Amino acid sequence: MFLSVYIITKIINKIIDRAIISRRASTTSEAANRIRTMTETIKKIIKYVLFFFAIIIILDMFGVNTASLITTLGIGGFALTFGAQSLVKDMITGFFILVENQYSVGDYVQIGSKEGIVEELGIRITKIRDFTGELHIIPNGSINEVTNRTRGGMRALIKVSVAYEEDLDHVISVLSRITEEFKQNDKIIDGPTVLGVTQLGSSGIEITIVAKTLPMEQWAIERNLRKRIKEEFEKEDIEIPYQKIVVLGGEKS
Repeated sequence: MFLSVYIITKIINKIIDRAIISRRASTTSEAANRIRTMTETIKKIIKYVLFFFAIIIILDMFGVNTASLITTLGIGGFALTFGAQSLVKDMITGFFILVENQYSVGDYVQIGSKEGIVEELGIRITKIRDFTGELHIIPNGSINEVTNRTRGGMRALIKVSVAYEEDLDHVISVLSRITEEFKQNDKIIDGPTVLGVTQLGSSGIEITIVAKTLPMEQWAIERNLRKRIKEEFEKEDIEIPYQKIVVLGGEKS
């Protein structure tokens, strides 16, 4: 019986996959992620329902009065509801996460103190994997606030410090030349733009550059920009301030 359920489940899964492949190909990446998430959830629900009916059929074959058993389970389920409130909360929250499309499989999110890529979104739990490879399993009922870093354009922010002795007009001219190079990057939606002087620090002057990038590309853009700025500053002899220790010693006796 369980073997039959396993085979039927595999067949249904293939039918679902074939029915959705064409639709997924004609949608945006965000919609495709949502479709994939809903598909996996539907597959799990079908599997659980089939296994439930398989257990009922097997019990009936062994002469167990399944009708009274179902009635007893219904009464017991009502009694257990008070002890399983967290489970019910997890499932209700998971349902609304799916319906409201708060996030999908493949999205980069922050849930509480955990941050990473959503690997699985179920009715009861959400699984996210961070950059260290650790898998965090979070009950949906405990999710109060979600930050989705995948929807819409992301901001790349670079802050550059230069010494007070430098010619600011020359520095901004060099930075503007670098940002013009990056405007050809297809991962950048808008910018980069040199905002100008944003802070007068204790050891240097801070100049800020911003850009709007595709989701998950902001960090790579920031790294590449910093690298180009360092290279160009060395060519132009522009000093980047750093901590210095001056030791004053007395004359030798």
